Amino acid sequence: MSETLRIVLVGTQHPGNIGSAARAMKTMGLSRLLLVAPQRFPHADAEALAAGAGDVLAGAEIHATLADAIADCRLVIATTARSRTVPMPELSAAEAAHRLVGEAARGQVALVFGRERTGLENEELQHCHAAVSLPANPDYSSLNVAAAVQILAYELRLAKLAADSRASAGLDQSAVAAIDPEIEPATQKEMEAFFVHLMSFMGDIDFHKGHSPAIVEQRLRRLFLRAQPSPRELRILRGILSDSQRLLRLPGPG
Repeated sequence: MSETLRIVLVGTQHPGNIGSAARAMKTMGLSRLLLVAPQRFPHADAEALAAGAGDVLAGAEIHATLADAIADCRLVIATTARSRTVPMPELSAAEAAHRLVGEAARGQVALVFGRERTGLENEELQHCHAAVSLPANPDYSSLNVAAAVQILAYELRLAKLAADSRASAGLDQSAVAAIDPEIEPATQKEMEAFFVHLMSFMGDIDFHKGHSPAIVEQRLRRLFLRAQPSPRELRILRGILSDSQRLLRLPGPG
């Protein structure tokens, strides 16, 4: 799981939070940390608060955008503490952990944490399959991002230990069985290419009739991310779009 499950911190403002998150990860057996546009990193405060997890910091990958950081992932779960205009499946911390651990046996997955003050933007949430929030005190729900990483990392640890126990007892053979590559979900990069093609086609046929396409795009994203089509299924869908464009003599996605 340490190779296939990544923790992604987006737009972190305080370098100390990066160090504390690295420490939280290491205590629970996680090592892959990705940073999206951190405001200050590398930084002495991150090193100081890592407190022995310097190897996690040293191995941290830095990306310009969330899309780049999760391009090869087949499952992406966001953490969020605020109401959203983007409708998403809601998971508890334990549910999110079990789903991530299960999918990590098949391919790359990510758990994403947003900015300290504003969390994840709606555009960033649209890249995610589901969201998890912690049932904090409604009168004081402000939770430090490193503390949130610690809570979710603990749930991931419990889910991994439970999966290992079931597998060793022969009670969960599906978790260790070979997976047919034809039914593995497409990566986020493949999904984004499909969404670009689909939105281009809908624009070409004037589907929106002059209205804003944002709501329709959000709902279609939720539909296809929920379905988790395989790469072969995406090729079929894109083939349909391409043939329709050819028959209608439309230019294609570019």
